[in-house]
Amino acid sequence: MLNDRRLAQRALRRPDHPNPVVDRPGLRKILSWNLLRRTGANVAALATLIEREKPDLVLMQEATKEIAGLKDRLGGDYAWAPLPGRIHGPALWSPTPFIAPPVVIELPSGAMFDRVCQILDLGGFGVANVHLSHGQVLNRRQLRRIAESLPDCAAVIGDYNLVGPPLLAGFRDVGPRLPTHAMARLVPLRLDRCLVRGLTCHACTVLPRGPSDHRPIIVHLAPSPVPARGPAANLTGMAALVGRLRRAAGRARRGPPDARVSGEPPSSRA
Repeated sequence: MLNDRRLAQRALRRPDHPNPVVDRPGLRKILSWNLLRRTGANVAALATLIEREKPDLVLMQEATKEIAGLKDRLGGDYAWAPLPGRIHGPALWSPTPFIAPPVVIELPSGAMFDRVCQILDLGGFGVANVHLSHGQVLNRRQLRRIAESLPDCAAVIGDYNLVGPPLLAGFRDVGPRLPTHAMARLVPLRLDRCLVRGLTCHACTVLPRGPSDHRPIIVHLAPSPVPARGPAANLTGMAALVGRLRRAAGRARRGPPDARVSGEPPSSRA
């Protein structure tokens, strides 16, 4: 099992993102943590972590009704969506008011109980707070259902309960690569992940576990730069076109005599 001291040493040897985070338009620092219901992280542990890390948004999984006390302690905005028939569910906290209340969507159900997902509008992009099922076919179906409800620029963050690639078209896995959970306290697994579409992850990390059986993760996300338009874009396109023409001419010169191009320059209307 990867303990916290070895985790810190490994992160120093191979950090997820070695470059410091700089201020970028729309950049958000997002923290995600599976709290482990009533026996894991409580309001005090959350408040301590938030005061230290100062995230722009906190995503929680397995939050109970007691976690609502976080708003009384730190202010901000809070929303909880308990799973049907369960004492826990996903929750969101922000130091500033939400633009709009989170949308709760139902996910394909498993054999044991139903799952839901919270989707929050951050203005520049959307964020889905997830706690997926353990079934490896079912949790990928749930991901596809979530993706249908997200804007073009979006992130899916939380406890995936997933082993192997997520197989979600159009999304990239940009979260930390270190283990976040140990199955049976022995087998390290990277269950807590971040998939993005139309976003860039400028830094990410795994934090020490604390009172839960999951380690919190942090990602710094911002909308990806839009490709340039106008003269600069035209120059880039022309450079690519010239390169293709030169490569084609080179291949033709190496071919049989009847396949060579003439000395006439290519038409600018091509």
